[in-house]
Amino acid sequence: MTDIGNSELRRLDLTLLLVFLALLRHRKATAVAAEIGLTQSGVSQALKRLREVFGDALFLRRPHGLEPTAVALALEAPVRAAVESLRGALGGVRPFDPARAGGVLRIAAFDAEQAALVPGLLRRLAAEAPGLRLIVLPQTRRAALAALADQGVDLAIGYFWDIGPQIIAVPLYRQGFAVVGRPEVIGPDAAMPMSRYLALPHVLVSPNGDLTGVADAALAAQGQARRVVASVPQFFPALAAVAESACIATLPDRLARRYGPALGLAVAGPPLALRGFTVSALRHRRNENDPRLLWLLGLVQAAAADGHRARQGMELPFAQGPATP
Repeated sequence: MTDIGNSELRRLDLTLLLVFLALLRHRKATAVAAEIGLTQSGVSQALKRLREVFGDALFLRRPHGLEPTAVALALEAPVRAAVESLRGALGGVRPFDPARAGGVLRIAAFDAEQAALVPGLLRRLAAEAPGLRLIVLPQTRRAALAALADQGVDLAIGYFWDIGPQIIAVPLYRQGFAVVGRPEVIGPDAAMPMSRYLALPHVLVSPNGDLTGVADAALAAQGQARRVVASVPQFFPALAAVAESACIATLPDRLARRYGPALGLAVAGPPLALRGFTVSALRHRRNENDPRLLWLLGLVQAAAADGHRARQGMELPFAQGPATP
């Protein structure tokens, strides 16, 4: 690749650069077309112009999608810096009007946070920004942080640690735990007795497929052990599993108390102290003053406050600190 002169710069426009960055993220023309609002033919034409300007194929067709060349990978950082510089300059002088906004908002969150926040978000989007669409991605913590870095998502929501100096975290709410199961399995007690908790089979939620969690560590510290018979990667499958079995599950209490009764489940406090954790909304520091993201963050905070108000009088006590069941 030779140096880019004025003649090549004149052939570039911002749309081409946005297509280039989106192709690096998604590796599929269909996903890029949906994100930017172009047809697939428009994306193909943009890629053709990019190839002519940079004198390189940039992306090679493979069975799994488009594979970036070494030149494309080398261009990523400077192109991203140029786009972000322009975005920041324009964002500082151009206010964000949600009523007239279009495009897609992307949030990374697991299903417990999705259940807590997405209903309120959808209500507010319909009222304030009907032209915006929402995509929620169930990404792991590491994947969510990577997506923030390469602009694959606007916000990441969940419990995060060791986020680094380039990430800004805004606390949304504290989360404790509850035990859920069929009423005849849970029993009448507000807090499940330890003997019953240990005697019953458990469903564990683990995105990594583990068969032990923080409840097992807390039990082991007391010389006790529970019987985990199944591990599922998300919370709603755990609710469905205990609704049709004699198993119980130890889940985030917001989720358990909001959705457990709809499945005919009873909810009780756990028989031991399980450390709670703080759910936060994360954004990249380059977007610290982005008016669009500040508006979105305000919607997320309002949705979190909705959930807090709905749970008044239903809180379960829990100790401080991060944990998963």
